Amino acid sequence: MRGQRGFKKERLKKPMERLAAHTKQKTGDLSIVLLVTILVLFGIVMIFSASYYYAIGEWGDAYHYLKRQIVWVIGGAIGMWITARIDYHFWLRLWIIVPVICLILLLLIFTPLGITVNGATRWLGKEGFPITVMPGEFAKVGVILYITGHFSKKPKSATDWWKGIVPVLLVAGVYFALIMKQPNMSTAFTVVLIAGGMLLVAGIQWKHVGVLAALGAAAAVIFVFSDREGYRYGRLLSFLDPFADALGDGWQVVQSLLALGTGGLTGLGLGNSVQKNLYLPEAQNDFILAIIGEELGFIGILALVLVYVLLVWRGCHVAMNARDYTGMMLASGITMMVGLQVVINIAVVTSSMPPTGIILPFVSYGGNALLIFMGAMGILLNISKSAEL
Repeated sequence: MRGQRGFKKERLKKPMERLAAHTKQKTGDLSIVLLVTILVLFGIVMIFSASYYYAIGEWGDAYHYLKRQIVWVIGGAIGMWITARIDYHFWLRLWIIVPVICLILLLLIFTPLGITVNGATRWLGKEGFPITVMPGEFAKVGVILYITGHFSKKPKSATDWWKGIVPVLLVAGVYFALIMKQPNMSTAFTVVLIAGGMLLVAGIQWKHVGVLAALGAAAAVIFVFSDREGYRYGRLLSFLDPFADALGDGWQVVQSLLALGTGGLTGLGLGNSVQKNLYLPEAQNDFILAIIGEELGFIGILALVLVYVLLVWRGCHVAMNARDYTGMMLASGITMMVGLQVVINIAVVTSSMPPTGIILPFVSYGGNALLIFMGAMGILLNISKSAEL
């Protein structure tokens, strides 16, 4: 009898294992889909809350940003569905083409196609056309694809300074310079940090890590202090003491801190923010976390951070268990892009680093970033289909 029961269990076990394998083969890591869905839906709610009064004053329609974001979410979901069904090795064919296109887009910023908003020329578009393109966001994908292709073709070159590391530094350096020229400090540093992180994953030598760290620190100091009357140095001063110029450069950071302080542990309640009443600029964009903190409190922010931690953990898990080197590098780059942007956004909103414009992935308002992040999640899903999870 025991032998028969064991035989039956074994017979049931094998079909279940095959079904689980078949399901994973078709869908990938469903936890990634669940986490992204939670973030996107939460973002829609918070964008509506944060933009309500500004949308009425600017557009005469309280639902202006909500409606546009829903359209972007639908587009992002379609993009995620498509990229999840394209074998991730396909992107390896574009490891030169995509970075070149990104470079062209970055150069077009400095032509009449460039759109200037609040002193920064970060968008491409045409007057009267509702859709704009933000080349800096695409540059992140460009550097990820370039580094993945570069080391997938020659994995052993990671230990070679001239053949492996210098080409990556040149691509990242050109992107950095062009993005800083806009100016867009946060995106520029994100591109460089992604490149640095992917170099570590590729397996560069520790002596090279030391050289890169020293060069990076020196470049950052020179970059900031060579502009003592301009944008970069002003951002540093407003970070060191935002209350010294609370009505000028420090206004946004001060209002952000007031929002977080007012929210306390549990918040004022959804929709009850005071700072969104035209006090905090870009409440639905870069500083949406401040509104989340004011309305949902420290507990709300902690819950949101936990979702991001889980998403990054799943991304790391996919990267570590990817079927091949290409999958590992792609998954690592995508996960870094999400993780770094979350950390930088939180640091800016809490005045832990100089203020600069960078959105909170999946939650902040913005079409370009949402499409790119959701498309990247689709690629991560495709990698997970063949990973040993």
